[in-house]
Amino acid sequence: MNATTPSTRASFSVPSVIAVLAAIGSFMNGATFGLILAIVAIFFGLIGVVLSLAPSKRGGVISTFGIGAGLIGIIAAVIKASMYLFG
Repeated sequence: MNATTPSTRASFSVPSVIAVLAAIGSFMNGATFGLILAIVAIFFGLIGVVLSLAPSKRGGVISTFGIGAGLIGIIAAVIKASMYLFG
């Protein structure tokens, strides 16, 4: 008898989804909360990249997008803060 294992589809990791949502949220808020969300996006993006190395998980590209958007979110938060302070 041949025992076959059911094939499971690779799923996105939760940290990769959190990274993208936090990165999007960082652009929709003010300087302080936007900076916090950008840092959260980078943190969870790094975790998502590490988890995507497992064959049962997907989300490496999405996590990388979350990291990049988080970095851009930090720049946007700094610009928002400087406009608030000097504007």
